[in-house]
Amino acid sequence: MAYLANRDQHQTLEWLDGGLFTILLDSQATQGQLTVGRFDVPKGEAPPFHVHTRDDEVFLLLKGEALVWVGDEQHELSEGGIVYLPRNIPHGYRITSDRADLLLIATPAGIEEMFRHAGRDITTSRPEGFKLGKDKLAEAAALCGNLILGPPR
Repeated sequence: MAYLANRDQHQTLEWLDGGLFTILLDSQATQGQLTVGRFDVPKGEAPPFHVHTRDDEVFLLLKGEALVWVGDEQHELSEGGIVYLPRNIPHGYRITSDRADLLLIATPAGIEEMFRHAGRDITTSRPEGFKLGKDKLAEAAALCGNLILGPPR
């Protein structure tokens, strides 16, 4: 079944370090085949070092620069760079430019539920002092088969 949505139909969530994650395609739209989302994040944004056990992940850095860790290896990723991360490969990243625009693709779908569980839909009132804490992030990650292995790098 085909799916089409305009910008105003996407769900956008407040995420780590005040960044935004917009869900472009989710499980429902793709019959469980893939998730596509887009990050708009500030310098220093970095998720904990982690591993996915249920999905393979692709990051395309549309704008900005980042350091990427794949296992014990550190790599620089510049605008237009892409990373493929098969499941069970520990990884993390840190944004090094003032802002970054990243496209995420994960297959099969489902990772969007982690973002929905821990993030805040920007169409709702922002609770005073809202911050995505370590415990909430770990809880959300576990729901999708992701394991937090350590702090951000």
